[in-house]
Amino acid sequence: MTRRRRFKAMQDHMVESHDSVTRLRRTTLNKAEQTRRASLVHLSGVLAYSRKTMASTPIYLAFVVVCVVATSATATIYSFDDSRGVGRRFDGIGGLSGGGATSKLLVNYPQQYRDEILDYLFKPNFGASLQILKVEIGGDIQSTDGTEASHMHNSWEENYQRGYEWWLMTEAKKRNPDIKLYGLPWGFPGWIGQGTGNPYSNPNVTADYIVRWIAGAKTFYNLTIDFVGASWNKYISNFFFQTLRALLDSRGFSSTRIVASDDNWNISWDILQDSALAAAVDYIGAHYPGTTSSSDAQKTGKQLWASEDYSTFNDETGGGCWARILNQNYAVGYMTSTISWNLIASYYNPLPFFRDGLMTAVEPWSGNYIVETPIWLSAHTTQFTEIGWKYLAHGAGVGQLQNGGSYVALVSPDGKDLTIIIETMSHDHSFCIRPYLPAYSVTAQNATISLAGSFATIQQLNVWYSKLDFVNRSSILFENLQPLKVVNSQVTLSLGIDEVYTLTTLSTGQKGQYNPSPPSQPFPLPYSDNFESYQLSQEPFNLAQQTGSFEIVQSDALHGKVVRQMMLQRPVAWCDADQKNAYGAAINMIGNYSWTDIYVEVDAAVGAVNGTNGVFVAARVQNGGCDAYEAKGIFFFLFPQTKRYIVSYDLAHTQNVVSGNINTSLSVWNKLSLLITKTGAIGSVNNNVLFNVSIPNSPANGFAALGTESYGIADFDNFLITSQEEGLRRMQVPAQTGTRKGSSLYFSPEIKKHH
Repeated sequence: MTRRRRFKAMQDHMVESHDSVTRLRRTTLNKAEQTRRASLVHLSGVLAYSRKTMASTPIYLAFVVVCVVATSATATIYSFDDSRGVGRRFDGIGGLSGGGATSKLLVNYPQQYRDEILDYLFKPNFGASLQILKVEIGGDIQSTDGTEASHMHNSWEENYQRGYEWWLMTEAKKRNPDIKLYGLPWGFPGWIGQGTGNPYSNPNVTADYIVRWIAGAKTFYNLTIDFVGASWNKYISNFFFQTLRALLDSRGFSSTRIVASDDNWNISWDILQDSALAAAVDYIGAHYPGTTSSSDAQKTGKQLWASEDYSTFNDETGGGCWARILNQNYAVGYMTSTISWNLIASYYNPLPFFRDGLMTAVEPWSGNYIVETPIWLSAHTTQFTEIGWKYLAHGAGVGQLQNGGSYVALVSPDGKDLTIIIETMSHDHSFCIRPYLPAYSVTAQNATISLAGSFATIQQLNVWYSKLDFVNRSSILFENLQPLKVVNSQVTLSLGIDEVYTLTTLSTGQKGQYNPSPPSQPFPLPYSDNFESYQLSQEPFNLAQQTGSFEIVQSDALHGKVVRQMMLQRPVAWCDADQKNAYGAAINMIGNYSWTDIYVEVDAAVGAVNGTNGVFVAARVQNGGCDAYEAKGIFFFLFPQTKRYIVSYDLAHTQNVVSGNINTSLSVWNKLSLLITKTGAIGSVNNNVLFNVSIPNSPANGFAALGTESYGIADFDNFLITSQEEGLRRMQVPAQTGTRKGSSLYFSPEIKKHH
C-alpha cells in the first residue's frame, strides 16, 4: 500500500512536526499583497464588514467587493454557467479512522468532551460536517500508529464487539444520519492466505471475510456500509473484485459499492480492457494523488476519488494543504471525493505522524482537545454542499485562477442553490507531506464572478471567509461576512494570498463553538487498571497496542476480567512491525514518552493452550508504529515454562543485560515488577528480587509497556505504573498477588491496594 512510502519520510516529518509545535514559519508579506492592502481605500465600492470574534468584539476586516461590469480592466472574469451542462457528481468530503489506531485515545475521553469532539467532526452545519466516514476493517496488524482488532482472529470464530470503529460509526450516524460509511482492510489475520502471505490466494475466503464484517455492521449495529475497498496490490487480482461483487449481491448487499484499488490509478487500464471488472468496480480510489489523475482513469467514466489524502501536520500549513487539495483535486484531477488520513489525531506523541489529523485529541485524562485549522477549512465546502450535488463544468465554474489558486462551483440537484469555493493558497503555506509539490506562485488579484444560465437571476450571495496568517499567528477562520449584492449578474472580489472564500445561496452555515476544553496535563501518575470496568471483548482504553491484539476476557474467580493477547500467528501485513518481528512479540505501550525513572507492575499468566513463550513489562520504550519490532527500552521478560528471565535493552532481546534461572516457585499467575532508577533496574517476580543491574543513559526516557515475547495467549491483570519512590517501597513490602480491587472507567488517581 502507499503507506509504505510514508515511513521513509517519517523521521524528517517528525522533526518538522515537532518544530512546528513551537514555532510557525515566519514569512514576509508578498509585495503585491502589501500594495493591495495599502490601496484598498482607493478602490471603488469598498465595504467594511464586521466579523464576530469569540469575545463578541467587533473587528473590522477590509473585504473588498467591487460591483463592476464584465469589461472591468482591473479584474479577470470567470463565468459560472450551467447552460451547456454540468460536470461530475460530488461524492463528499470525509475523514479516515484507522490505518491504524488513529482514534485510539478518543474513546476514553469524558463524555462531555468526547461529544463535543464528535460534534466538531460530524454534526451538520457546526464544524467540519464530514459527509463520509472511512474506517479500517481491523486485521490484527500494525498499520501506522497501532493495531486494530479483527472480527475474526481465527477462521473458527467471529466477534463484533471488538475494536472501536463500530462505536465511532454509530456516533457519526447519530449526528448525521446521511453520512456515508466506508470500510477498507489494511491487512488480515494470519489464517487468511493459509500461510502464503497472500491474502488473495483464495478470493472466496477473503471476500467472505470482508462481507462478514459488512454483515456484522448491519446485524449488530444497524449500520449500512455504503462503500468497501480492497487493496494490497502486490497480490490482488482483478478477479477478486468480481468475486467480492458477486458475494455482496448474493448476501443482500447490492447497494454497497466497491472502490478500487485504494492505492493508485493503475487499475484504470484494466478497467478499460475488462468489461467484467468494469461492471464490478464503481469508483476508482487513489492515495495521495497530488491533485492529478491519469488519463486512463478519466477515460473509464468512473467517479474518481482521493480515497486517502492529506496526512499532514495540522498547523496553518496543514490547513493550507487541505484547503488547496479540496478544491484542486477536482479542478485539476476530476476527483469527486477527498478523504483525510486521518480523521482525528488521537494517539500518543511521538507515535508516527503526530497531529496529522483534522483535529487533535490526545489527552483523555485531562479532556484537552484542539480544534485545528482543517476543521474550518473543511466547513467551507461541507456546510454548503451535499452528496449528489453537481460540479459545474470546467471553464464554466471550475478552474484555476489567473494569478494562482483555484475555484470550484457546485449546484444542487434541483438547480436552486449554488456554492462557489475559491482558494488562493501559496506554495510554501500549503504543501502536503506527499507527494512533491512543484513550485508555483500566487499573487493578489481581482476576480469577477459572472453568473449566467440559471444563475443569472441570483441577487445575493452569502459569504464565508478564512485567511491563514503566517506572520502574526492570528488566522481568520470561517467567518461569516455580510451578504454580497449581485449587480448585473456580477460581483468582483479582491483576492489576497492564503485565503478561502465560500459564496453561496445557502444561509445554513454556522461556526459551532463550545467553551475551551480543559488545560493540557501530562499523563497522571500513579496509574492503575484492573480491567473490571470494561465490557467483554473490549480493548483497554489507554494501552496502545503496537503489535498483537489485546482484549478483555473473563478469567478465574480471583482475577475476574483480565486483558488477553489473542493472536496465534503472524498476520498478513505490509508493515515492518509485523514482517520483521522475529519472535512475534506483542507490545502494548502506555503513558508519557518523557518518563524516566518509574515503577511498572503487572500480574501475568501464560495460556495453557496456545500459550506464548513468555511475558514482559518494560519502561523507557521508545519505538512504536512500523518500527515497533525494533523497540528500544528496558524489557523484563519472564519465561514461566523454562523458569528463565531476561533483561534486555530491546524488544527482540538481542541486547541482553542479564539473564538467569528463577529458583523460586512459580504459579499460573505471577507478578512482574520492574523499577527503573537513574542508573539501575531492579526486577522481581512475586516479590522475590531477581536482579539489580546498572543501565546506561540510553534509552533515557519512554513509555511503559507490557506484552508477550511471542505469538500466543497470555493474560494480564492489576496493571500499575507509579513513581520511583513508591516502587522502592513496594519492592520491599511483600504483597499477595491477584487480589480483586475497584476500578473506574477513567483514570484512577489512587494506587491500587494489595491486601
